[in-house]
Amino acid sequence: MSTVVVVSACLVGFPTRYDGRSDLSREVLAEAPDCTLVPVCPEQLGGLPTPRPPHYCQRGTGEDVLAGRSRVVSAEGADVSAAFLRGAQLVARLAELVGAREAWLKEGSPSCGVRWTTSAGATVAGPGVTAALLLSRGLELRGFA
Repeated sequence: MSTVVVVSACLVGFPTRYDGRSDLSREVLAEAPDCTLVPVCPEQLGGLPTPRPPHYCQRGTGEDVLAGRSRVVSAEGADVSAAFLRGAQLVARLAELVGAREAWLKEGSPSCGVRWTTSAGATVAGPGVTAALLLSRGLELRGFA
């Protein structure tokens, strides 16, 4: 039986990035034959359109958003925290339903960043909103640039 992995949809060629493009990762595709990939876009699942304005954590990381200490805002200043939280919860539920214990996510994203994300327009160490929730649920995460 193959390993089930939740993966950022943009990394496997879906045009789900904020700018309507994909971010196809040859590294992900090289490992894909040994896995069952379940593509997700937390921002779309949360109800945001594609394309959409860039977003970032107002302060800190996705952990701060989950704890209610920060918000996710668009480049225009709109609070989209509810959509990011809803998307993260749906990805976590989907991972549970399909038995995924791993997630391969787009590094730097305010949703999916594993080691780093964007906060107030700058790069900061720490996970995005979805990555933080999946970590709290015990999933093993890998970030892909």
